[in-house]
Amino acid sequence: MAKRYNIGIVGTGAVGSEMLRVLRQRNFPCSEIRFMARSARREEIAGENVEVVETTSAAFEGLDFAFFAGTEGEKGASQLFGWEAVKRGVTVIDNGDDFRMDPRVPLVIPEINPEALENHQGLIANPNCSTIIALMAVGPLHRAAGLRRMVAATYQAVSGSGAAAVRELEQQLESYGSDSAPPPSVYPYPILLNLLPQIGGPKPELPGYTTEEAKMLFETRKILGNDAIRVSATCVRVAVFNGHAEVLNLELEKPLSADEARAILAKAPGVRVVDDLAAGQYPMPRDASGTDTCLVGRIREDASVDNGLSLFVCGDNIRKGAALNAVQIAETLIARQ
Repeated sequence: MAKRYNIGIVGTGAVGSEMLRVLRQRNFPCSEIRFMARSARREEIAGENVEVVETTSAAFEGLDFAFFAGTEGEKGASQLFGWEAVKRGVTVIDNGDDFRMDPRVPLVIPEINPEALENHQGLIANPNCSTIIALMAVGPLHRAAGLRRMVAATYQAVSGSGAAAVRELEQQLESYGSDSAPPPSVYPYPILLNLLPQIGGPKPELPGYTTEEAKMLFETRKILGNDAIRVSATCVRVAVFNGHAEVLNLELEKPLSADEARAILAKAPGVRVVDDLAAGQYPMPRDASGTDTCLVGRIREDASVDNGLSLFVCGDNIRKGAALNAVQIAETLIARQ
């Protein structure tokens, strides 16, 4: 019989719930799925009534894989328990940002840099959702022509801020046009009919940039294995429930026509080209939401820079941008055994 694995999921929010769905949908060979959180309880997660145990070092005993979930991981959980779990023989896959730039920790998108998993030390990091969605398209083009520079503008859904942000947008929609709109609490300003060009706080090492924007720079360099790549990102929160969109302007080492780029992306795993401007076909968050693939379109040559390409990418930030990518990392590790 094929080996089956004991799985732990730390965090019961949107990403933890989606991890359970993904594990079930992909028929991951689980013998146990153990949920952990700050307190023990019974809870309905992804339609299943499950027992949640308190997160302690001992709670990781007997597990093969532990996924640290949450929108950005249960903040601090992987710092407290990540390496403790590794000491107990558990392979940790962390959706948070605590260890992404740690030189001991691979930062992995399985379709882009699976080789980074070689000789891992037991803890592997999931990249930020915006980085994953961008590099699903950029990675294949980088392999073909080399990426020098990327200018990114993101349009990020409120689900990236968690369930409370989704409820806040719902409340603003329900009360629109009335005097009963509650004051915003998750965001500093109303998100309905608005754009908020700040995600995260200031990044001291990059004056004028936010922490979310800095992730796109440093994570892109680490994943693609080139510290010379230049990235300038502007990350914007938009009134969309789920699914991030990104405008990417690329400067490549070698020329690559739009047709060549389409052909490369049409063969790229996890990518679907939706690119017929005349027919009104292009990526949209509502089409990417709930799917495993990243949609790429509006592919065109950019004459404003040598070897320039522009494209528009959409992906499900909770699924491929978090839960699915983590499960795929585990699947890749199992396949390599």
